Amino acid sequence: MNEEFPLLVPGATVTGDQLTVTAPWDQTLIAEVPVADAQVVEQAMANAQRLFKNRDLWLSAGKRIEVLEKAAAIMQERFELLALEAAREGGKPLIDSRVEVARAIDGVKNCVECLRADSGREIPMGLNAASEHRLAFTRKEPIGVVVAVSAFNHPLNLIVHQVAPAVATGCPVIVKPAEDTPLSCFRFIQILHEAGLPADYAQALVVQDLAVAEQLVTDTRVGFFSFIGSAKIGWMLRSKLAPGARCALEHGGAAPVIIDQSADLDDTMPLIAKGGFYHAGQVCVSVQRVYAPRAIAADVAARLAKIGEQLTIGDPTLESTEVGPLIRTREVDRVAEWVDEAIAAGAECISGGKRLSDSSYSATVLLDPPMDARVSELEIFGPVICVYSYDDVNEAIAQANALPFAFQASVLTGNLDFALRCNRRLDAAAVIINDHTAFRVDWMPFAGLRQSGYGVGGIPYTIEDMQIEKLTVIRSAEL
Repeated sequence: MNEEFPLLVPGATVTGDQLTVTAPWDQTLIAEVPVADAQVVEQAMANAQRLFKNRDLWLSAGKRIEVLEKAAAIMQERFELLALEAAREGGKPLIDSRVEVARAIDGVKNCVECLRADSGREIPMGLNAASEHRLAFTRKEPIGVVVAVSAFNHPLNLIVHQVAPAVATGCPVIVKPAEDTPLSCFRFIQILHEAGLPADYAQALVVQDLAVAEQLVTDTRVGFFSFIGSAKIGWMLRSKLAPGARCALEHGGAAPVIIDQSADLDDTMPLIAKGGFYHAGQVCVSVQRVYAPRAIAADVAARLAKIGEQLTIGDPTLESTEVGPLIRTREVDRVAEWVDEAIAAGAECISGGKRLSDSSYSATVLLDPPMDARVSELEIFGPVICVYSYDDVNEAIAQANALPFAFQASVLTGNLDFALRCNRRLDAAAVIINDHTAFRVDWMPFAGLRQSGYGVGGIPYTIEDMQIEKLTVIRSAEL
């Protein structure tokens, strides 16, 4: 069914241009979404700035809690609709899209929990002559207009991470979802409006002109810019932000796993396979580089290959599907090219290594690809796990740290000293012991280092970023 979505910018006029949204699995038409031009972007920004500048229009904490609680309840009522739509437009299997919807609902509730506990602090006074007869305290205020630009791979939960904290803090927000997956975003914004949020407080639009997108991000009225996407685009946009605008960037990585001889492979290999093949590897912290002692590297690769071969790859809307398509057919071409290049250069293909259709690629395990192959140096963002043999763990750690990315890493071991040694020496914002690199709960800090990002994600940390702490000092003879 081809569904048409409205323009979610109050007062704006539709130009007539439409973005066609198709299913990555079979390219069937799903919906059409109006495309925003420069005038629509200006209207959205004017709407948001009008709210922020008029403090009489600011929403009370009680109202924000009410909106978020109602939104979570509506999302729960429409759970299956949201999961199916996310699976159709993004290609993540339905079983995993249901997990995403559950996380998104929990994320909205987490915003309420954070808001209930949010407070300022007292600054000590009366400590010397200069501070006598004074009381000082801080209160939280919204930072300003939030502009959020999002990625395709978690079409609902990423939007929740960017938009719900803005609602919680009272920041008017304008969100631009990925062109491939705008529908889950539009659904969430509509749910917020249905829950009682004034329409100007949360606006959504898609653009196809890069100049218009840059206009949105670099506007002088932007108080905070939230970006999830490629490093190339994220760093470029950060360099063009207006003076004073703050930002958080979440890019990708090439997540490493270091295995010790003492690791329980029966326990951990299914987890590592899940971390590499989940959502066809299209996750910023997917397992990509696995370093194993030479004596067990072939066994590690064989175990991962066996698990990958047993996965059901197919239509993401079916209950039986475990791995879906890549988001675009050209991404299948790219992954195939990188894998073929690595094999030609000496990598041993243990499993997969072939295109299954125009939209999907086999779960692939490569053993000992060259360190200068693209599968070793760049983010694959596909269902490919590379296993490397090492003789000395220091060598493995050095290779894990050699790339300009640093996000999450894993260590598999039964030896506490080995775990602590790797934990101390790995360049990563998080080291996960005896689990895969893509582990995350949404209230924990989630930060890409180096070229992998800027700032700290996670709902409580985003809420903190979207606020200022205003200091008040009172002088009184009674103090």
